[in-house]
Amino acid sequence: MTENALSMAMDRYILYLQAEENKSPLTVANYQRSLNLLFDFLGVSSAEYINKTTIRTLKSKLHSAKARSGSSLSITTKNYHLTVLRAFLRYLLQDEEMDGVYAPDRIRRFKQEERQVKVLRSEELTRLLESPDVSTRTGKRDKAMLEMFFSTGLRVAELRGLNIKDLNFDTREISVRGKRGKIRVVFLSDRAVDALKNYLESRLDSITPLFIRNMDKARDEMPPGENFRLSRISIYNVVKKYALKAGIVSDPSPHTLRHSFATDLLRNGADLRSVQELLGHADLSTTQIYTHVTNPQLKEVHQKFHGK
Repeated sequence: MTENALSMAMDRYILYLQAEENKSPLTVANYQRSLNLLFDFLGVSSAEYINKTTIRTLKSKLHSAKARSGSSLSITTKNYHLTVLRAFLRYLLQDEEMDGVYAPDRIRRFKQEERQVKVLRSEELTRLLESPDVSTRTGKRDKAMLEMFFSTGLRVAELRGLNIKDLNFDTREISVRGKRGKIRVVFLSDRAVDALKNYLESRLDSITPLFIRNMDKARDEMPPGENFRLSRISIYNVVKKYALKAGIVSDPSPHTLRHSFATDLLRNGADLRSVQELLGHADLSTTQIYTHVTNPQLKEVHQKFHGK
């Protein structure tokens, strides 16, 4: 490989992610930033020069690196960069059939503590879902959003991308395009259906997005009206707003509702594989983080029924 060949290979990898892997623009942008950092930290011009020593140097530089806030990188962030490097090297080996590439599986991630899952208690969840003032159109919208999150376990990006036509009130199903472009079906509860119908009946526009801002101005907008679609940060702020109103001190986010959705299913007897499908997890090990939340319930069962 010639001078700057590593940088050129990284550029080809980004193109591969877009053209062959159909990664989302956000994912591609994150990979690009990570690859740029890795290129600087590795300090080599060719993938052939990546070895045990350069990986050790890379890890040392990740330890010393600072985030934009000035704080040290979290272990999760450092492991993300190592995961991107492993994926890039695997691409060189398998798709470009490049010789002499360091084996991706030899790059060991930093050890980190088990992920802590934040969930809402039943009474907190009730207070949150009842917080919006449904006498207003904005309140109806926000109520529908909160009920949707808990009914479906959707990610913020998945909920944000929904259009009105995606809803099927007859089957109470929604087909959602999740990570890696994978399609899955999620289901609407009675509460979610009622909230969505109340919200949609209050809409006076004909634009495409399901959850929108400036509903009065949207009335005069021609379809599709993408500029009225709620942003990720707006959706995030809706949850924060009503959590504050409900007096929930744990500072929940939209992802907390996703965690609460999964935990509620498991506590009520759902099997792990089904929850994996409903959440759209590619790997069962990702879903298994929720078993730690339900373990206390298992302890109660053991104490109540074992050895009597």
